[in-house]
Amino acid sequence: MAGRTSRRTRSGWRLAAAGVWFATLLCGVSAVVLVGAQSPKWTEKARMEALGRAEVWRQPQDSPMTADLSRPPDALGDEVTCRFRVTAMRGTVRKFTCTLPTGETLRVKYAGPEPHGEVAASRLLLALGFDADRVGFVRKVRCMGCPWSPFATLSVVTLARAGGLYERVMQSDKAVDFDWVAVERAFEGEQIRTDTTEGWTFEELSRVRTASREHTDALRLLAVFLAHWDNKSENQRLVCLSGAPRPDGTCAQPFAMLQDVGATFGPRKVNLAAWRAARIWTDRARCEIGMDDLPHGGATFVRVAVSEAGRRFLASRLQALSDDQLAALFRGARFEPRYGAISDWVAAFKARTAQIADGPACPA
Repeated sequence: MAGRTSRRTRSGWRLAAAGVWFATLLCGVSAVVLVGAQSPKWTEKARMEALGRAEVWRQPQDSPMTADLSRPPDALGDEVTCRFRVTAMRGTVRKFTCTLPTGETLRVKYAGPEPHGEVAASRLLLALGFDADRVGFVRKVRCMGCPWSPFATLSVVTLARAGGLYERVMQSDKAVDFDWVAVERAFEGEQIRTDTTEGWTFEELSRVRTASREHTDALRLLAVFLAHWDNKSENQRLVCLSGAPRPDGTCAQPFAMLQDVGATFGPRKVNLAAWRAARIWTDRARCEIGMDDLPHGGATFVRVAVSEAGRRFLASRLQALSDDQLAALFRGARFEPRYGAISDWVAAFKARTAQIADGPACPA
């Protein structure tokens, strides 16, 4: 189970956090720029142009039939040592950022059901060719310079705009161990974000012109399959695989993908009964899908009739996964025992796959 090891009590940490807050106020620390708050390089015009030319699927390195779903490619070892970084955090899931000795940045999530859903969903996306961050559970993360409650600390430090002060006074020679936590390694490519917009919405997916309808419809259908209802724009990423903008401000190779896919297999984050009951089709005869009955009405997801090519594309890849592969997927994401038996999750996965694969062809 995801968790952390600490001798400090929660009340003790609250006092420590308050100390940082008041020390900041007393010292009159000037505002600092936190890691991850750099000014965007992209204009809204460039973002929309990139979205119009984006691809959403790439041939995976291994076919779905041979993919190892138990862990992400280039998985880290059972024990990882990294150094804490002060980064701006959003949301409610407890997490922090740290760096490896190589300089690579990791995102660590250490409590609740969301890490489990994100590990399983991201691994499935990668295996099917829709790409995702590489997320997997690690038995132990030793964080150098970490506070006992990193997410609470970051919330206080960010609110107080005291990143510089915290980095000067924190005990960088001390370490905190976190047991069985989800570690995220970012997908390659530079993120395309503007001063006002990060990512893309499903309402905008119709603007994609270069990716085949087969692939975009399969991506929509996969989002419904996973119950990816928390699909505000920052939970889908638009990246430039070729790196920084070209001299004219555009991207040579844009790619649209899902990210922050922890609110899946539910819809209320890893809930077997709810996922089993969540519908795939709003109208099977028309091959119409939607998320109206999911939280927030499915957020940015709009009802759409998917093509027969898109249905068959996804169905063939889901059906290619064996029972052993699916068991490895849910076992690697540590669904059992808290969230139900592995065999029940495999059965639910196959039943939802059958809802997509079975039945008449979609209308032209």
